[in-house]
This record gives sequence, structure tokens and C-alpha cells, in this order.
Amino acid sequence: MIDWQRDRDAEQNRATRSLAGLAVSLFLVVVGLFLIQKLGNMARLEDCLLSGRSNCELLETAGR
Repeated sequence: MIDWQRDRDAEQNRATRSLAGLAVSLFLVVVGLFLIQKLGNMARLEDCLLSGRSNCELLETAGR
């Protein structure tokens, strides 16, 4: 294989790996934000239930 072909192939592989890394990073950020939102909602519901209320889910939906 000629040197310039090998360099071109290496550059294409590097670009592909960089894009794959970016995609994985973005996926992890989206999953992290989703988990933060879900855990926050669960914490608010748990706080409501621990305070002795029985209609916490209704309060959550009515407040929004």
C-alpha cells in the first residue's frame, strides 16, 4: 500500500472514531439528564409521602 493511501485511511478511521466518541458522549449526557429528572420527581414524591399526605400524585400533576 502506498504511504499516502495509508495516511488517508488512518485519517478516515480517526474521524470515524472521533464521531463515534462524540455520539457516545451525547448519549451519556441525554441519559444522565433523563435520570436526573426522574430521580428528582421520585424524591419530591417520596418527600410528600413521608410528610403524611396521601394524594401526592394529584398535587404533582395539578401544580404543573
